[in-house]
Amino acid sequence: MRYKLLFTLFLFPALCLAEDGKLTGKVIGTVETVDYTTFARSTTANTREMAFDGNLNTCFASWERSYTWTGLDLGSKHIITRVGWSPRNDVHGEERVLLGVFEGANREDFMDALPLYIITERGTIGQISHATVDCSAGFRYVRYVGPSDARCNIAELEFYGHPGEGDDSHLYTLTNLPTVSIHTLNGEIPYDKEHDIEAQIAIISDEEVRLLSEPGFIRERGNFSRTVPKKPYRIKFESKQHVLDAPAKAKKWTLINNYGDKTLMRNLLAFELSRRMGMPYTPYGRAVDVLLNGEYKGCYQLCDQVNVNKHRVNITEMTPEDNTGSALTGGYFFEVDAYAYEEKWWFNSSRNTPVTIKSPDDDEITYEQFNYIRNHFNLMESNWRTYLDLDTFLRHFLVGELSGNTDTYWSVFMYKQRDDNTVFTGPVWDFDLAFDNDNRTYPVNSKSDYIYRSGGSYAGNMRNFVDRIVVSDANARAQLLRIWDEARQGGLTNENLVAYIDQMEAKLEQSQQLNFLRWPIMNSYVHQNPRLWGSYEKEVQNVRRFMQERMAWMDKKLGYTYTPSAIEEIAVNYCEPYQVYTLSGRYCGTSLNTLSHGIYIIRQEGKAIKVAH
Repeated sequence: MRYKLLFTLFLFPALCLAEDGKLTGKVIGTVETVDYTTFARSTTANTREMAFDGNLNTCFASWERSYTWTGLDLGSKHIITRVGWSPRNDVHGEERVLLGVFEGANREDFMDALPLYIITERGTIGQISHATVDCSAGFRYVRYVGPSDARCNIAELEFYGHPGEGDDSHLYTLTNLPTVSIHTLNGEIPYDKEHDIEAQIAIISDEEVRLLSEPGFIRERGNFSRTVPKKPYRIKFESKQHVLDAPAKAKKWTLINNYGDKTLMRNLLAFELSRRMGMPYTPYGRAVDVLLNGEYKGCYQLCDQVNVNKHRVNITEMTPEDNTGSALTGGYFFEVDAYAYEEKWWFNSSRNTPVTIKSPDDDEITYEQFNYIRNHFNLMESNWRTYLDLDTFLRHFLVGELSGNTDTYWSVFMYKQRDDNTVFTGPVWDFDLAFDNDNRTYPVNSKSDYIYRSGGSYAGNMRNFVDRIVVSDANARAQLLRIWDEARQGGLTNENLVAYIDQMEAKLEQSQQLNFLRWPIMNSYVHQNPRLWGSYEKEVQNVRRFMQERMAWMDKKLGYTYTPSAIEEIAVNYCEPYQVYTLSGRYCGTSLNTLSHGIYIIRQEGKAIKVAH
């Protein structure tokens, strides 16, 4: 695997192969510019043509500060083999090229554009820097998109290559992670979580040889996470897609921004805890790099949109006609939600717990269905021993407490299947504040009681509801201990969790460097950060330390003594592809997420490993 962030900038001699000479064409790009002599809007000063005039003392400078560009219409497809650039000759010029992106496209509007190269080093005024381009596709249109808030500000650009149709056998990713490149119609930027914007969504993965490029839509998502500069998004394909190695084939997916989590891994680590705790469904998640209209947005987590799907929340999907008899009984997917009042279909329970209905969808749910699930939730809340699935509730509880998540009961997903009165809990979600990342509860391990009782946030009456089960019911406490023992014996150990954190740290190394160039917040308090650790390595070490201390804290709180089982535990690199088989050799897929507990064989990188799940 190529390491892309270091040693990617090269100065090439003027001579090059004849077939890969400097390309010319019609100059295209952003029209409105800034006239720096008057700081007025212009179309004649600092124009896009000046980036191709061969003069290092002129420059292109756009009027808008972001999402602006200039490039060439080559007239026919060309395979680009290298690019060149020189920054504007001013005091900020050299840094303004950092994270500038080169793209190629075959549509004039660049909706189908793919990345060619991202600049990761400062430029040099008065000198053209060059970089090789390792992309086999052919493009008619090429461009340079300036980084955010830079007015593009480029003195000179060069594209080299040769005519050719090309193919998709080898494409470019920004780092070792998959690259998600999204282009919207007319360059419109998502602005709220209600309005879908037409988009083309491209995902490049599998060592740069796999391309998924499909039409779809994008909008913002989330609640508090929408208020930070690095926005979270929901993407929706026009038709269901298999994305990366996710189990589900679905239209809707999320891009989690992880802004306040400077390790960029807290949600992924929590999902790993969920798998090891035996939750029936753990959301799929994968770290990716994201581009929007050619502008680098950062390292994100591409994740399931948690909805009804046989590989997500596996319940019957209702229709507006399901209003009587057995059909009215489900399935329902809903959320105990502190933000419920912002949603269209929600209610306060008889015990003052706010609940949002997630499925049936807002535009399909009927009043009969709304009244049914509201009444059933009230029944469950008052008679939990009869209507609550205690097993999933306690496993969900343990994930929240083991991660030290102050938001566990601020938002709780639950669901009910058709012809089944039981209400199940899950999946787990939202761990930006977990693993000692909340100044209201830091340090979590200094507390003598569970985090939900020691400063944790909760919606409505959820603290009392949890108390009735975990604190006041002896049978529930006994089952909690049995589940904990099962998980500990099944591989929930310090060694395995530290190995997972180590794997994620190595996997994210290249991407985190780019991310914190784009968002230089390492030494700033954001969200609820309790401390400034000063570096990515120290941020990860804090999580590693917390996890080791928390395991001992949980053992003590539960009155449990861990005795290793006779099964040898060998860490699996869950960041890399693997295949799962039963002991009899039956193929079970490419993920442990949806499998029941037991012993499995995992094949990875030519090796077979027996694991307890």
